[in-house]
Amino acid sequence: MIDQFSFALKQILRGLFHRLAHVDIVILSVVVLISTIGFIALFSASYSMPWRMEDQIRNLAVAALVMFIVMNTPAKWFSKVAVPLFIVGCVLLLATHFFGITVKGATRWLNVGIRIQPSEIMKLTTPLMLAWYYQKRGEATCFWDHLFALVLLCIPVALILKQPDLGTAILVAISGLAVIFFAGLNAKVIVSAVLAFLFSLPFIWTFLHDYQQERILTLLDPSRDPLGKGFHINQALIAIGSGGFSGKGWMEGTQAHLDFIPERTSDFLFAVYSEEFGFVGNVILLILYTILIGRSFYIAAYATNRFSRLVAGAIGTIFFTYTFVNMGMVSGILPVVGVPLPFMSYGGTALMILGICSGILLSISTETAQHR
Repeated sequence: MIDQFSFALKQILRGLFHRLAHVDIVILSVVVLISTIGFIALFSASYSMPWRMEDQIRNLAVAALVMFIVMNTPAKWFSKVAVPLFIVGCVLLLATHFFGITVKGATRWLNVGIRIQPSEIMKLTTPLMLAWYYQKRGEATCFWDHLFALVLLCIPVALILKQPDLGTAILVAISGLAVIFFAGLNAKVIVSAVLAFLFSLPFIWTFLHDYQQERILTLLDPSRDPLGKGFHINQALIAIGSGGFSGKGWMEGTQAHLDFIPERTSDFLFAVYSEEFGFVGNVILLILYTILIGRSFYIAAYATNRFSRLVAGAIGTIFFTYTFVNMGMVSGILPVVGVPLPFMSYGGTALMILGICSGILLSISTETAQHR
């Protein structure tokens, strides 16, 4: 009995070490570097909130553990759980609509023993579901396949918009549209859809909530309400500009330490980082994010099957969207939405989802390396 247990343990460890030997060092290193930079910036931003550092240490530990487990899971397993996860996610979104917790006019949370935000789950389960669908349809897809995929995508997006949560709805939509695009959607259809969207903007405007319209108007003219809706953007721009070329130095940022930057530990952490590390620090950070996103698409290009290619491509798009939207929001070129900076901003759910995304990428990369 002991010999059988010892043999089984050796086989498990041998398989584990074999997978670790093929792990993508580039993705792993960049994620660790960005997380380290984020931890340093967060330490300064949360100087008056020491409990947030304790929480973030726990969040990073959970994200690392989840990433380790997922990266050592065979990539084909994700295809098997895609449909159940998508169904569970949609059921939770429906439950949130009827039984959810309303905070500041938004019903985004659900109490299931613990307080969860189901919309966060859909950022990953939606592209998994669409990738599974396209894999089942085979390489030769037609217009009706893409149309059905779009209908599937509209289900979670519509439920999230109902909460309302425009920022998360946009992220889920983009991750799903990325899968449809990489599945071979005709360029003419894409151009037609973009033109139709642009022409329908006046119509869409009428369906936006008052606070969403205010955010867009404030983006166009932050000075219209400098102490109200425009306060976030104005203070963030002051922080970024005062950082100069090399920054004021770590723990020397006045905008954050004098409490001028709201949400400085989460959505506006980039403003704190920019003030303390300046243009040089921002260039380094942008290089790291570019490597992360580029490597994701590289893994997608060389994946061994269609499901893995589509999922890896969607994850690369998720990383790009998170980074672009957060930096654009803080820099005043996009409206203010609740989108964190990947692997840097304070938060548990977002970090865990990003950890799962990284783990899936590493699993796909390992699978590809083992087949070469």
